Amino acid sequence: MLSRNVGRVLLCLWCALAPAAHAAETAVRPIDSILVVVNDDVITRHELEMRLAVVEKQLKRQGTPLPESAVLEKQILERMIGDLLQVQFAKETGLRIDDAMLDKTLGRIAQQNKLASLAEFRGKLEQEGIDFNKFREEIRGEILTTRLREREVDSKLIISENEIDNYLLNQSKQVGKGEELQLAHIMVVVPEQASAEKIQVFRLRAEQALAKLRGGAPFAQVAAGYSDASDALQGGGLGWRAADRIPAMFVEAVQKLQPGEVTEILRSPNGFHILKLLDKRSKDGPVMVTQTRARHILIKISELVPEYEAKNRLSEIKQRLDKGADFAAQAKLYSEDGSAAQGGDLGWLSPGETVPEFETAMDALKAKQVSGLVQSGFGWHLIQVLERRTTDVSTEQKRLQARNAIRAFRSEESFQDWLRQLRDRAFIEYRTANN
Repeated sequence: MLSRNVGRVLLCLWCALAPAAHAAETAVRPIDSILVVVNDDVITRHELEMRLAVVEKQLKRQGTPLPESAVLEKQILERMIGDLLQVQFAKETGLRIDDAMLDKTLGRIAQQNKLASLAEFRGKLEQEGIDFNKFREEIRGEILTTRLREREVDSKLIISENEIDNYLLNQSKQVGKGEELQLAHIMVVVPEQASAEKIQVFRLRAEQALAKLRGGAPFAQVAAGYSDASDALQGGGLGWRAADRIPAMFVEAVQKLQPGEVTEILRSPNGFHILKLLDKRSKDGPVMVTQTRARHILIKISELVPEYEAKNRLSEIKQRLDKGADFAAQAKLYSEDGSAAQGGDLGWLSPGETVPEFETAMDALKAKQVSGLVQSGFGWHLIQVLERRTTDVSTEQKRLQARNAIRAFRSEESFQDWLRQLRDRAFIEYRTANN
């Protein structure tokens, strides 16, 4: 299960949305018009202007110069179409974010903003002229799309041990394998079945982005206007990563760079890439962590099994466990995770190796204790902690980092492919000639 840092994204959304939405709502509104029809829903000019106001405020807060107006507007409109398609699909397949989970997330955002309670957070929003219920639904949508990606993409990625072995072998041959690199990237996605003419169009887009960078445009500005990556509006930053957690092609390309420089256009099976080396540093020494050995029972949410049914099934299993049923036996019979054959045993888990909801619930348990029902993007879980230990995980960490590096690369690739398929099945009609 892949851990995803949703909190940072939501915090950015709050920081940008509050003042921007207030300005947009108090401005004189023009007559609204439909820009795009997406299945049974529409995106209006006012909705696009609202989103643009949020994005522009976010970019300014980050110190990122704004891309050209037409480029940014087209980029945001395409993202809105993708977001709307995901929300529609989530509703069709029974994925819901209940009020209790939403309130927990809002409480976390309040804490990150150094506000003592959800009530204080609501008061702060209302002081700035923000409709709390509208803001609340914005956050629900953010969580929904994150959960959808976890369910439809991340949970289906399988990284074999052979892949990890080959990855580590390739990394061991690289210069700078003891380094950590801080990178930013721009990715122009190329559909798998794209014709030669289409590929050339995408190549031209990457060349335009590189030309702007060569001309002195800030990387974050170009990323916001040209990158298809999910982190484009955050400047394309990948953070600090060990060299052995980065695809070999990328490491080789940035090894020749000094901090502040960018690569030429790189071609991968997923599209075209431009990388910027922000900084580098050495790394060594043992890695001591507290690990938890745990097992779980998972009931997945799907098109055939809506959330309430999955929860009810797991409630019945919990009742049997409370009456003395064997956890491993119940996992083998009912769990829908790959660990079911091992009685739900997930082995030794290091911090950050599972999704936040799972890890939080697991960390609160004592040895041999069984959790209540825990919801994540994968479905509903029952968790039992078997034991804990503090150990040097240097070797295991290398394999985990390799797995995460492969997963991160394939996750973005698989997500873009899944989103394209979702879009191909949809009815989309543009109502304006300039879009």
